Amino acid sequence: MTPVALTIAGSDSGGGAGIQADLKTFSALGVYGASVLTAVTAQNTEGVRAVEDITPETVAAQIDAVCEDMAVGAAKIGMVSRRETIAAIAARLRHHGIRPVLDPVMVATSGDRLLRPDAIETLRAALLPLAALVTPNLPEAALLTGTPAAADEAAMLAQAEAILAAGAGAVLVKGGHGTGAESTDLLVTPDGVTRFSAPRIATPNTHGTGCTLSAAIAAGLARGLPLAEAVGEAKDFLHGALAAGAGLRIGRGRGPVHHFHRWWGV
Repeated sequence: MTPVALTIAGSDSGGGAGIQADLKTFSALGVYGASVLTAVTAQNTEGVRAVEDITPETVAAQIDAVCEDMAVGAAKIGMVSRRETIAAIAARLRHHGIRPVLDPVMVATSGDRLLRPDAIETLRAALLPLAALVTPNLPEAALLTGTPAAADEAAMLAQAEAILAAGAGAVLVKGGHGTGAESTDLLVTPDGVTRFSAPRIATPNTHGTGCTLSAAIAAGLARGLPLAEAVGEAKDFLHGALAAGAGLRIGRGRGPVHHFHRWWGV
């Protein structure tokens, strides 16, 4: 059977992040992608100009339409800006027995805030306990735990354990916002800690990295990979997309990673 992955996220008119990045990633990794739109954004490589939320009822209807027809092997959640939408997503995924990969998209690469302040607590209460995996970057892990941004791996581990204690099945704290020659992510589960490191790539084209990584993990899970293996494969895919994306010339700001680097050149 063809593996199916579902993305629940916002649309990026610039094509580098959100639904667009997720579907590209699913396709690149051999998985059929279905989608649930939570918002339409007017954005490009320079920033977000406008956001129009989809109603919670329509978001819920999209989830039902996909899950009642397709055998969804894995799902990921990206941008959800309203607490009513978060509650609707949690209810429908629980109904369909799906534990998603949660990418807590709070701030865009450009610095624009994408999650309303009053929605953070709803995300903590409704989606963290439902998630099979949560993939915060350093600023997001700080917001989720109410602590300062981690400056070392010990602080990253402490924040991951706090999110795990909130009910998440596993936590991947991403070190891309850190410094040093290597970017290190920590996968923390009830069974232990796995460290993933890769050389840091000097590139201005980092738009959509978080979306791409969480989508790649979901693609691996949809294909039946164990969690740690899915994370490792996703890290390798993103590293290649960042390296190849350094040569892309798209837009005047922070360009996208190269999702199809394995098939066509720059």
